[in-house]
Amino acid sequence: MEFVALMRFRPSVPAAERDAALMRPAAWQYPDGVTMIAEYWPVSGEYQVVTVFAAETIAPIMEIEFEWNDALDISVYPAVTAEEGLRVGPEVFRRLPRMQQSG
Repeated sequence: MEFVALMRFRPSVPAAERDAALMRPAAWQYPDGVTMIAEYWPVSGEYQVVTVFAAETIAPIMEIEFEWNDALDISVYPAVTAEEGLRVGPEVFRRLPRMQQSG
């Protein structure tokens, strides 16, 4: 399954620790079980890292969160490509009770 992770600095982290955290990715690798699709470092104030990756189990996702949660707030969401969403969306909508026509 594919996921999107949004990472931003914790407001409570002092500037010196933020600077040190910025250097950590140079020596860090994503854990086994994660297939990296894309990683972006937005030039914005809200998020410092946006990643798209695939994982079959929760274990490597937990490892990422445990490794970085000292400096970053991390939100991980399941995701689909637009193509996949357009393919499965109509089928999912047909199964929704609210979409069923009443007799």
